[in-house]
Amino acid sequence: MRVLRNILVLVTLGTLLFSCGDDPIPKPQGELRLDYPQANYKSLSEQCPYVFDTNTEAEVKLKDDCSMVIEYPQMNASIFITYKKVHKDLDVLLNDAQKLTYEHVAKADNITEQPFVNPREGVYGMFYTISGNAASNSQFYLTDSTSHFVTGSLYFKAKPNYDSILPAAVYLENDIRKIMESFSWKEAN
Repeated sequence: MRVLRNILVLVTLGTLLFSCGDDPIPKPQGELRLDYPQANYKSLSEQCPYVFDTNTEAEVKLKDDCSMVIEYPQMNASIFITYKKVHKDLDVLLNDAQKLTYEHVAKADNITEQPFVNPREGVYGMFYTISGNAASNSQFYLTDSTSHFVTGSLYFKAKPNYDSILPAAVYLENDIRKIMESFSWKEAN
């Protein structure tokens, strides 16, 4: 019994002696580094009444009604593009596009509107950036104001956490701007 007690005392003293050391030093604060490839674009020309440039890193899935999903698998994100023919209902389509954007106001910290006008190509629209933990971080619409109407929305396949997805959201906002700037209608107005 006494031997066991002596061994226990020696183990306890040894642990105390060897566990003491230099004061702990905190690790330097690390920053998450997300590198995305340099954006390269190609023209997307399907059997639809419009054409625009898309990122070569994206996968385009076209639907029968000229709507499409532009997927970014490495970012777990998609841009949903919807096409509608205008039938004397441009006001309704514009109101629906604006309403869809402002449905995010409950979770958004800020919604910024940027008008888009390209009279040479007959393309007019609006680009919305949505900051905060909203479901969509960017939305837009484009029209020729007489025959065609296109809307687009960016969604991530993850719970909205603006701080975490911000680098990817900024990268994809640039892609959306490229879509809008290169957008043209195939038929003359």
